[in-house]
Order: sequence, then structure tokens, then C-alpha cells
Amino acid sequence: MTRAVTPTTIRPPFARYSHAVEVPAGHRLVFCSGQLGIGPDDVIPEGVEAQTRLCFGNIRHILEAAGMTLADIVRINAYVTARDHMAGYMKTRDEFTALPPPASTLMIVGGFTREEFVVEVEVIAASAE
Repeated sequence: MTRAVTPTTIRPPFARYSHAVEVPAGHRLVFCSGQLGIGPDDVIPEGVEAQTRLCFGNIRHILEAAGMTLADIVRINAYVTARDHMAGYMKTRDEFTALPPPASTLMIVGGFTREEFVVEVEVIAASAE
């Protein structure tokens, strides 16, 4: 069982995430590459929430192929193209993450490979062997 580490001696997280997540020995780790908001039909929906749903949907499929679920996510790195996208991303991310929440970083970047993309999400997941 992983353990959230959020000491009371430092400022609480700004949103729903843990400052750290401890993964004990004997766990399998899966490192997911960054996923963009694009469906298998190559359709890229407009808006950060729709794209974030696709990102986490893709991650769900990757983790299922590895015998894991979204509840096994221990770390998220996410990238959005504008501050305006932060709230929509975080709201949608929270629909897909379990409690205690994973460790998480959100960065604003200049763009992605195609102009239509506004968010990219990569994760690390861990499960007992």
C-alpha cells in the first residue's frame, strides 16, 4: 500500500495533491509517456476539460493493459498552454484520481506539437506485486 506524505510542518498543497507518495519495496512501477487529448479517431476536442478527459482515458487504457487502474497513480506531471487552463485541468484531473491524491506537478508551457493541443499528462503508477 502506498502512503501519502504531506507533513504539517510545511504549507499544505495548493490543490488536491500530496506533497509526496511513498512506494514501499515490492511494488511494480509503470511510467506512462505524456498523453495528449486526441482520440483513436484522431479527433482533438476543443477545451482543456475535454482534452484532459481524453488524456486520462488514454492513461486508463495503458494502466489496464499493465494490470493496473487509475487508483494506482502515485505521480502526475501535467502541462497546459495557459493559466486559463489550470482550473479546468485540475477540476477534471480530480474526477480521475483517488484519495489520498497522488503527488502532482502542473506547468504552463509554450505549446505542443500541434496548436490544437492545450494539455498533456504523464503519470507514474505503482501496485503491489
